[in-house]
Amino acid sequence: MIRVLVLADSAVVRAGLLAMLHEDGSFDPVPGDFPLTQLLRTTSQISGAKLDVVLAEITGKRLSSLSVAADGSVILPLVLLIDDVTRSELVRAVRLGARAVLPRTAQPDEICAAIEAAAAGLTAFGPDEIDLLIPAANGVEPEYETTLETLTEREVEVLALMAQGLANKNIADRLNISEHTVKFHVSSILSKLAASSRTDAVTKGIRAGLLVI
Repeated sequence: MIRVLVLADSAVVRAGLLAMLHEDGSFDPVPGDFPLTQLLRTTSQISGAKLDVVLAEITGKRLSSLSVAADGSVILPLVLLIDDVTRSELVRAVRLGARAVLPRTAQPDEICAAIEAAAAGLTAFGPDEIDLLIPAANGVEPEYETTLETLTEREVEVLALMAQGLANKNIADRLNISEHTVKFHVSSILSKLAASSRTDAVTKGIRAGLLVI
C-alpha cells in the first residue's frame, strides 16, 4: 500500500480526503494536523512510519509562503490541491517536490491517480498546468512577474556573481560563505524569480532591474 500523509487546513476537508483514500483501498492514509511548512522543515518519518507521498490542500495562502528545507533537499513527493495557481507558484511547487498540482475540485479518481504517479516517481500535471510550465507550447510568452518576490541583499549579491559566470565554489570563496549556503541562495533565487536555470535567473534579474550590465 501507498502510505499517504494527508494535510488540510480544514478538519472537515482532511476527514473527507482520508475517507476517500480509505475507500479506494490502495492507500494507507495518515492524518496530519500540522501545516505543510512544518513538514518541509522536518523529515519523512511521522509516528515512526515511513511515508511515500504527501497529499496537501492549500487554501487561504499562496505557494509563495512555502520554502524548501534548510538544506535545500526535497523531502517527499507532493500532490497539492490548490485553486488558481500562477506560473510562478507552479514553478515553486515543482521545486518543493510537487509531482502533481490539481484544483481543489478534482475528482477522487484524479487525486488517486496523481498519488499513484507520485509514488512511482512520475509527474501528473493537467493541460492547464502544462501550459503554465511550458507556455511556448501554446505560443504564449509568459509575462514576467516583477513583483513575485523580493530578493534579499545577499541573494542579489549571489545573482550578480552568477551573472559573471562563477560556479558555486567560486561564489562561496568570493563572499566568504560555505558552498552549501550558496546552493541554498541559488535555489531560493531560482524559486523567487520562477527561473528554470541560472541563465534564466540572470536574464530575469536584468529585466527586473536587479542587475546592471
